[in-house]
Amino acid sequence: MTEEVIAQPPAASRRARELGAKARKALGDPRAAVNLRWLRTMSGATVERILEVLAELDDLVPVEQEMRRRHVAGGRPGYAQIRAPFELYALVRILQPKHVVEAGVSSGISSAHFLLALDRNRSGTLHSLDLPTLQRGPVLQPDESPVSLPPGLATGWAIPFRSSRWDLRIGASQALLPRLVEELPTVDLFLHDDLHTPEHLAFELATVRPKLSVGAPVLADNTKWTGEAFPHFAAEVGARVSRRGTDDLVGFRFPRRTRRTTPIPTPGPSA
Repeated sequence: MTEEVIAQPPAASRRARELGAKARKALGDPRAAVNLRWLRTMSGATVERILEVLAELDDLVPVEQEMRRRHVAGGRPGYAQIRAPFELYALVRILQPKHVVEAGVSSGISSAHFLLALDRNRSGTLHSLDLPTLQRGPVLQPDESPVSLPPGLATGWAIPFRSSRWDLRIGASQALLPRLVEELPTVDLFLHDDLHTPEHLAFELATVRPKLSVGAPVLADNTKWTGEAFPHFAAEVGARVSRRGTDDLVGFRFPRRTRRTTPIPTPGPSA
């Protein structure tokens, strides 16, 4: 995998971590420290502009505290779903996307931060797809995934606010994503975080490709399970992959409109 690396002064990286410290503590995930290098690569913004946006994170502390409380109450005290919630917020604030598409919602950490940024932008829509699994009993068992819904709760159960900018669709990505992409004029940011298999990731990337706008961040989490699907797609469109530190969250910015060279893969079984 060829990765794009953008260096930045150590002082700026420290400042970025400092600006997110209160929100990170409130959310309860020490691994969610802002990665300035990755954020610069994925946004194309100056350090000054990024730090300006990160200064807004203190305003999110009450929301982070409530999401943390809901995770604890739902039996998920150590669950944060994605390690880059503040980078997702900053990307939307900086790039001002009209249509954000995410596959996979779970408790709603990524969704909440997308929505907080869209609401502050006063523009744009988050289109989320989710096929939830249900926790079997009152307590999460060791063999169950933390993405399963606690009893009596629904997709996005940790989100403590409502937003008119949320288009949430429940069902399998294999059925819903092609229809959604057909409806949209553009996809200005895409996040894969649902069924983590090479075949499914390849299907989702190929499906959104015709509508990806130039410069749109294309992101995939948990790529340790998806083999070469993401770097293969990046190479096909002429992009260089950027990894968030040592995480398996990767991304690139869609570089240009390209002619399709491979057909959309047949989707695998539902998540």
